[in-house]
Order: sequence, then structure tokens, then C-alpha cells
Amino acid sequence: MNDGTASLIWQATRETLMMVGVAMAVTIPLGLALGVLLLITGRGQILEQPLANRAIAAVVNVGRSVPFIILLVAVIPLTRALVGTTIGTTAAIVPLALGTIPFFARIVETALREVPGGLVEAALAAGARRREVVTKVLIPEALPSLVAGVTITTIGVLGYSAMAGAVGGGGLGDVAIRYGYQRYETDVTIATVVVLVVLVQLLQFAGDRLARRLSHT
Repeated sequence: MNDGTASLIWQATRETLMMVGVAMAVTIPLGLALGVLLLITGRGQILEQPLANRAIAAVVNVGRSVPFIILLVAVIPLTRALVGTTIGTTAAIVPLALGTIPFFARIVETALREVPGGLVEAALAAGARRREVVTKVLIPEALPSLVAGVTITTIGVLGYSAMAGAVGGGGLGDVAIRYGYQRYETDVTIATVVVLVVLVQLLQFAGDRLARRLSHT
């Protein structure tokens, strides 16, 4: 791999990391909020609201049902309205976040369901408010599972970001398509695959280690 190719891969890697980082910065708080609402508005929960729960669940399910490649095209008007363009790494962040928030919300809901109900009941009996139950019982107790969920989601976003290259989203996927596929530069394709594999391994290692550390506290 010559210096030009190495520079190209490095720039694409930076674009990919930027897309993933910003998308996750949006996904984590919004997905966490949706996941909490999915749980606490459910039957027998601390804020039981069946109609609201069904409405939130429907929105989340619809968001999870749309294939990402279709979502990329479907949200073009929204992307243009928000960032002023539909091409490049900044534009790719919009569909990345929209496609990931519902997925992460379900992960959050599942993680929170693992918290023993007795802990919630004890907190309520001690006079804790609903907000305190969420922030001081549910989320702290589910933190190892939530960290594992963030890891899984981040790796998923990394894969989505490569797919965004098919529509000019920039990053490693864009380089792999424009140079590796369209120009038959096999070394570029191999390099992008290697970088993506390394990134996934690093993310998984860091996420697993942090989750194990939190589970021992």
C-alpha cells in the first residue's frame, strides 16, 4: 500500500469515526429516554400508561423495521433541511442516528427489565420518587448491561456508516466502493476491511472490559 492509499484510508477512517461518534452522541441520550419510557409506562410499572406505551412501542417498531439503505433515501428531505446537504459525512449522521435510536431503545428496555422488581419496590417504599427510581435504581443497576448495549449499538452504527458510502456518505464505505469496487483497486478494499475489523475488535474489547468492571462494583 503506497503513501497515497494510506493517506486515503486514514482520512476515510477519521470520517467514519466522526460519523459514528456524533451519531452515538445523539443516539445514547434519546435511545435511553425512549427505552426508559418503554419500560416505566408498561403494565404494572411505576408510570403505567397503556396508550402511551403502545404509541411509543409502535414508533420504535416502525423505526426498527425500515432497512437502513431505504432509510438513507427516505430521509433525504429531512437531512437536507437539517444540515443543508444530502452528501458527505455530516449528512450521513442524520439517517445513522434515526436508524439507531429505536434499536438502542429496545436494548435499554431489555437491560432495565433485568433489574429485580424488589429493588424498585424497596425504593418506592422508602419514599423515592419515580424519577429517583429511574436515576438511582434502574439505570445504575442495569449499567453493565447498558454498556454492553452501547457496545453492540456502536458496532452496528459502524456497519451502517460503511453502508452509507453507497450514497456518498463518505468514510470507509465510500472509499471501498469508489476505489476498491469501481476502480478495481483490490488493495484499497482489503485495507478498508482490515480497518473495520480492527475497529470492531477494539470497540468490543473496550466495551466488554468496561462492562465487566462495572459488574464488579
